[in-house]
Amino acid sequence: MRQRLIPLLIALLLALPAGLACAESQDVPISSLVPTYRQQRATMIINQALEHFHYREMTLDDGFAEWIFEKYLEALDPNRSFFLQGDFDRFEHTAHRLDDDLTQGRLDAAFEIFRLYRQRVDERVRLALSLLDAGFDFKRQESYRFDRSEAERARKRTELDEIWRKRVKNDWLGLRLSKQQENKIPGLLRRRYQGLARRIRQFDSDDVFRTFINAYTESLEPHTSYMSPSTSENFDISMRLSLEGIGAVLRGENEYTVVQRTIPGGPARQSGLIHSGDQIVGVAQGKGGVMEDVIGWRLQDVVDKIRGPKGSVVRLQIQPKSSGSDGATREISLVRNEIRLEDQAAKSYLIDNIDTVPRVRIGVIEIPAFYRDFRAESKGNKDFRSTTQDVRGLIRRLKRQGVDGIVVDLRSNGGGSLTEATALTGLFIDTGPIVQVKDAFGKVEVETDPDPGILYKGPLAVLVDRNSASASEIFAAAMQDYGRGIIIGEPTFGKGTVQTLIDLNRFVPKQEDDLGRLRLTVAEFFRISGGSTQLRGVVPDIAFPTMSDSDDHGERALDNPLPWAKIEAADYARVSLSGGEIRSLRQRSEKRIRRDPGFDMLTAQEQVLRELDDQTVASLREWDRRIESKRRERVLKDQRNAFLRTQGIDPVDENTDDVDQDALEKQQEIIARIQVKEAARILADAIRLGSPGRPRSAMRD
Repeated sequence: MRQRLIPLLIALLLALPAGLACAESQDVPISSLVPTYRQQRATMIINQALEHFHYREMTLDDGFAEWIFEKYLEALDPNRSFFLQGDFDRFEHTAHRLDDDLTQGRLDAAFEIFRLYRQRVDERVRLALSLLDAGFDFKRQESYRFDRSEAERARKRTELDEIWRKRVKNDWLGLRLSKQQENKIPGLLRRRYQGLARRIRQFDSDDVFRTFINAYTESLEPHTSYMSPSTSENFDISMRLSLEGIGAVLRGENEYTVVQRTIPGGPARQSGLIHSGDQIVGVAQGKGGVMEDVIGWRLQDVVDKIRGPKGSVVRLQIQPKSSGSDGATREISLVRNEIRLEDQAAKSYLIDNIDTVPRVRIGVIEIPAFYRDFRAESKGNKDFRSTTQDVRGLIRRLKRQGVDGIVVDLRSNGGGSLTEATALTGLFIDTGPIVQVKDAFGKVEVETDPDPGILYKGPLAVLVDRNSASASEIFAAAMQDYGRGIIIGEPTFGKGTVQTLIDLNRFVPKQEDDLGRLRLTVAEFFRISGGSTQLRGVVPDIAFPTMSDSDDHGERALDNPLPWAKIEAADYARVSLSGGEIRSLRQRSEKRIRRDPGFDMLTAQEQVLRELDDQTVASLREWDRRIESKRRERVLKDQRNAFLRTQGIDPVDENTDDVDQDALEKQQEIIARIQVKEAARILADAIRLGSPGRPRSAMRD
């Protein structure tokens, strides 16, 4: 199933105080949905910025213009539920002149398309509301294609009417399966559909412009985006405030708000109840506020409801990814809080019960993010908090505890400071290059170890997963290229590009109106061996069987990402285990994993999630949906409980209202360390074979 990702600009936007949330606004007259002179000026400047400063060379020709046109219609109607094929054909001629229009700053076609879209939304909502009074027969054998992102557009109005009949029936059935009271379902759906139409009618000229321009920029590359003046203002406010909120990065996918990832130290991560891929379907304020259905809402509108001041309560209605669209929802109460640096800080612990002869002791260092207290540093505080400073202290403590090897755990580390990625690498190598950065003009700069000398010379492994990104990939790639450590886990995210913010007003100094800003991709990271971390990420030396296909995740799942590329390798000296030793370690690991109940559970979970990802059609027969939901739930629960009992733990059901939070945290910790323990066993095996990644100078110690 092709993913439609429209990421929120930055997780910090969840930090804004509730007072900044948009008030309920009035319908915008359709006659006012026309381009302004300010927007025309901004368009021409954006053209120049993309042409001269973007990393990917751009040619604004007919072919590129057609792609922009399709991306714009996709942004408005991602599930192909509003526009007819005739609407598409009507505007297709627009695509052939869109390049000329953009060059001259003309935006009339984009606004004409949006005005028709608004009309089509009103028509569909009227039909949906009329269907609520009749009710549905849920014993009838029929199905609904809920993911129409790659389906053919309806050619006739009657065909689209049938699609919407099934959509409304599916929405009704989904609420029944979520144990919603039957007599409340029509009212809830009525408010959902009316809200959809109302929000589209509240789009003003700037909203239309931003939607179109982002379709334009994302046609070039997925990480380039336009921030309107209001979005820029929110961004500035978020950067000035302490990071307060629930700590989650969200994305819009079709008409749902999906959790992309949770932030270390944030309430969402600490609750243990919100996971990547979960859908937020409802939001309520305080302990007694009314739960608002947010399906079909714009992403920023959902964020406005979720964010708020420290200490306030927000309740979320979550559709867990593992339950699918036909499973029960879960209500979660979170206290918004400041996400402090120490909550994201690196931590360490020991694994000393590995069954090896002779016995070995492995230290584990968890690094949730690459952080650096720039404010304290700018004030001249030499003891400012940073990833490298913290890890330095943890390594010294582990060495005092007599560890034989160290595992660096970078799972779900989305990156952060490049400075910290290079400095951290320097703790494990003597001197040399760490990463290469190539800009849009072809200039390559090499970032080197800032601190000659090695703090830790011993055996090392690095554990990564599909959510290890950016700075994490730089560190893991350097360790792999030097042969300094064994890379274990899953192929990483694959984001190897660099973005910067460009203030459009700087190009027109006397411009009175704010033109907004452009988030622009300007460079690419390359490994010291010459290959990019872009798209392919870092492929582990020893891969776990928990991710059978990496093409539907990370950068590889985005539309039109920059391709993998290669430049000349930097000058560096490599030390490593032989290929035969790696094969031996891999074979030993595979043998253990085949009889490990923990990996049985992780593999079963991955299989269920993959089935859900691949599913595009759902039965509208209630009995079939319930049977399928119970089957998935039984598979997941049985595997989890079987594993926990092997660990001497009584399973805790996180879906109960009176869940024991301490017991739940203990259970989650045991599950989270399944992969860590196997990484430790692999490192223990390597220690018996030799010293993995140990520099030759260290061999003489």
